[in-house]
Amino acid sequence: MKLKLKVYRGFVNEKRLYTSGHVFKKTDPSSFNLEHSWLRYAYYMWRTFSIKTLSGISVTLEFNGITQTVETDENGFYFFNLEHQLDIDAGWHEVSVTVNMGSKKMVSKGSLLKAAPGYGIISDIDDTFLVSHSGNIFKKIYILLTRNINKRNFFKGVVQHYRELAHIDKPDLQPALFFYVSSSEWNLYNFIEKFTILHQFPKAVFFLKSIKSGVFDLLASGGGNHDHKLHRIKDILEFYPDRSFVLLGDDTQQDPYIYNEVFKEHPKRILAVYIRQVSKLKKAKVSSLLDEITAAGTPVCYFENSAEARQHSKTYLNS
Repeated sequence: MKLKLKVYRGFVNEKRLYTSGHVFKKTDPSSFNLEHSWLRYAYYMWRTFSIKTLSGISVTLEFNGITQTVETDENGFYFFNLEHQLDIDAGWHEVSVTVNMGSKKMVSKGSLLKAAPGYGIISDIDDTFLVSHSGNIFKKIYILLTRNINKRNFFKGVVQHYRELAHIDKPDLQPALFFYVSSSEWNLYNFIEKFTILHQFPKAVFFLKSIKSGVFDLLASGGGNHDHKLHRIKDILEFYPDRSFVLLGDDTQQDPYIYNEVFKEHPKRILAVYIRQVSKLKKAKVSSLLDEITAAGTPVCYFENSAEARQHSKTYLNS
């Protein structure tokens, strides 16, 4: 049986290490060749949502003398969340993950982020920096099926804003603690990773939604329940108990509600909240939720363009 082992970007602090991935049958959702026609690209996107995963597979992690073995779950997903006593410098570090299936052995490399000092950044993806038209299901699916990573749009000024938040030009604050947390499924990991690399977004760790293995799930991509975003953000804050965070989202779905709840639980750890206004007019309910955060003394920016958000960050975050 042919298989593909995928290792997603992980992260590590002074005491714990986390990384994850999937084991796929035959191949993973991957090919986004910029030379291919839109029809060829649509085929690959269709294939991305018709993949098969493998459950009950033993997966072994090796990193600086640490070894641990786990099994993939019913969705072919695995994760390592373990303690360590290593002295790890700030930077991105290579990790090795191995699958053994009888006589077959496969090794894949991943990377772990040991962040430099400073605050952390947690950003949504769809309609926060990547133009996705989440509010229009037909337009969203059309763009998803026909626009490769070099054809997809992102908001003007957003790359500069994110690079400023991540202190790209300050070596002593590199690499920044940056997460992209989205309701897009793991099926789209390679697409999003390559998009952010192509357009020089800060390198970050991804948390996406449970993988889908049916082509009709493509129609519901990014939708449904958003509770996983709330849980992942809480996990990040728990993993880094001594860090404060900046939250970035948009007003098309649940970001304002999720961030308001996160703030209520951790009011002293949220440095600022940014919500992109995607709709033509500001939404009254969103404004009301953000006003609660502002009243508690945390800076909030409900903005229509990234120039406004950048100026806000320079004022309140010294970025």
